Amino acid sequence: MAEFSAESESMESTTVGIYRTAAVVKGGRRFSFSALVVVGDRNGRVGIGYGKAPGVPAAIEKAQKNARKEIVNIPLLGGTIPHAIDARFGSSKVRLVPAAPGTGVIAGATARAVLELAGVKDCLSKAFGSTNQKNLSRAVLEGLKGLRTKESVARMRGVEIDRTEIEQRVEVGKLGRDAQVEAGGDAEAAAEEQ
Repeated sequence: MAEFSAESESMESTTVGIYRTAAVVKGGRRFSFSALVVVGDRNGRVGIGYGKAPGVPAAIEKAQKNARKEIVNIPLLGGTIPHAIDARFGSSKVRLVPAAPGTGVIAGATARAVLELAGVKDCLSKAFGSTNQKNLSRAVLEGLKGLRTKESVARMRGVEIDRTEIEQRVEVGKLGRDAQVEAGGDAEAAAEEQ
């Protein structure tokens, strides 16, 4: 579940994982905790943080501070990503594919946390190789960082780019949603008349 961070009302954070390590000392075991946290505003800004401390709350707090320092801006197209992308971090690989409106985020728990807090509402993903939470979340973030808008690519190449398939899907999805709302309104009006 996402918690709102105290410093910024618009930023939410989700704890992806808590890790416990033990150092064996003369008196027994000394435990230490680390936390992996994702912070985002669900509007194109997201960051991942990692923190270690003797207690879980302190580790989560450190990770949230670290994540706020690492926030990056992500280009979004409607509620999805502008194009498909493959990314890698360590031995974790991930493929992110844009989806039509209404599809939702089809992803595992780790990738879903990063995508949802970035503001992606419709996306397909597939993880390959290691599914280690730390590396997989970083791979998803690398993929999101690698996204480019149609305008930036057109400016860089010095050409004009036609409407993309993804833009067409987003528009059709919006039209479909508007038509459903209108049809729902018509059905309600007909029910009231009877």
